[in-house]
Amino acid sequence: MPVSNQQVVGHGFLGELYGDSYYPDHLLDKGKAILLGLCARIESERPADLDALYVLTAVATEEFNALEEEFVAADSEIETIARDAIGEDFAFVASAYGFADADVEELIAAREW
Repeated sequence: MPVSNQQVVGHGFLGELYGDSYYPDHLLDKGKAILLGLCARIESERPADLDALYVLTAVATEEFNALEEEFVAADSEIETIARDAIGEDFAFVASAYGFADADVEELIAAREW
């Protein structure tokens, strides 16, 4: 299901990480796909409250946890700069779907990076 939220469609997910050779573009593309997949799930499942949103973001965070292994294999990692960029994009997604009061740490609470 394609994403219809125009804020999301026009957003450059993980934008500050592209162009930095430390982060392989093909892995950033996978991260971007995780975030867009989260958006698609939000649009299809329409979480009624923050608790329901946090369930969806936990799944996406677990996907990033798995992606971390690929970063390490490529002599990279999800470290401070990447962690902040990912957290900011999770917060952007929450806000774009009407959850501006979402706690960023709670959105990515399942993270292992």
